[in-house]
Amino acid sequence: MAVERVLSGMRPTGNLHLGHYHGVLKNWLRLQHEHECFFFVADWHALTTHYDTPEIIEESVWEMVIDWLAAGVDPANATIFIQSRVPEHAELFTLLSMITPLGWLERVPTYKDQQEKLAQKDLSTYGFLGYPLLQSADILIYKATQVPVGEDQIPHIEFTREIARRFNHIYGREVGFEEKAKAAIKKLGSKRGGLYEELRTRYQESGDDEALESARAMIEEQQGLSMGDKERLLGYLEGGGKMILLEPEHKLTPASKMPGLDGQKMSKSYNNTISLRESPDVVAKKIKTMPTDPARVRRTDPGNPEKCPVWQLHEIYSDEKIQSWVQEGCRTAGIGCIECKQPVIESVLEELKPIQERAAQYAEDPTLVKNIVAEGCERARKQARETMREVRDAMGLNYS
Repeated sequence: MAVERVLSGMRPTGNLHLGHYHGVLKNWLRLQHEHECFFFVADWHALTTHYDTPEIIEESVWEMVIDWLAAGVDPANATIFIQSRVPEHAELFTLLSMITPLGWLERVPTYKDQQEKLAQKDLSTYGFLGYPLLQSADILIYKATQVPVGEDQIPHIEFTREIARRFNHIYGREVGFEEKAKAAIKKLGSKRGGLYEELRTRYQESGDDEALESARAMIEEQQGLSMGDKERLLGYLEGGGKMILLEPEHKLTPASKMPGLDGQKMSKSYNNTISLRESPDVVAKKIKTMPTDPARVRRTDPGNPEKCPVWQLHEIYSDEKIQSWVQEGCRTAGIGCIECKQPVIESVLEELKPIQERAAQYAEDPTLVKNIVAEGCERARKQARETMREVRDAMGLNYS
């Protein structure tokens, strides 16, 4: 099977909170043990909306990396890097912009959504219009096969696939491509070569997706083939030219079920967050002052947990026994709201304790954090340079 490579990034625009932990980081922790992972600090992306407050980005970059490491992202299992430290992203973005129709950018759904949401900012900039293309460059430069995204980001991955397809269509016209592809088939040997031809025919004549997947897997398994021959066989399989840029798949991230302190989604813009490095006293105070069921004006008034934001936290943090105790105690006024909140406080603090201990160790050793990132940037840059060499070759830019 082909190596599955995952790419994901976050914008450094402030402290990470429990919403980030449950919505993104827990997913990363799982993926780093299943696939090759590249996780990056999207500082250029942050500039598309925070261009006038660069100091927020600067402060947040290292703090965010510390939060990732404290949460359990392991530099031995994942490549951690900063986008702006790999300038090849910008080069690929520039080259892709030469072939990207303006209408494709204007129809990305988040373009108008974000402009409406951030109406107080002037987002009529080239950088903001082009940020989906920069995102495409981030993905394509690492030949990522999977990109974990929420539902609202799926159009961005579709856009990236279209860009890869367009690039391969325009620049994958290698001179003598068909002859080179047929020569590569012979290198497979008569048995595998025959199977390749059969699978190619099944896919091209009847659109058999299973045949396509089987042929792709067979090509990737071949140890003796050069990368160029593999790309020719993949391109010939689909009836196109040489595949230079890989079309990624989206990997749908389960929606974060982490509610904020007011019952809405946890978000800095709602001012309802618990940060990963918030002190235990502050966490306890925030939960103690959470709103509860409005029907419980007095301690003796019965309530309904379904109407209380605290219950949403019990659903995440409490076992069945405590949940039954809450349901019974709230509906009969057998327990007060402060009592009800105590198990949540204990569970949140228990979850945060190891994260905060690790964060303190990394915060005390900034050189270690910078070394981890420097190594990650070097690894990322090695792959990015390789892709850019192929892109420049295809576009005729490697002048000798």
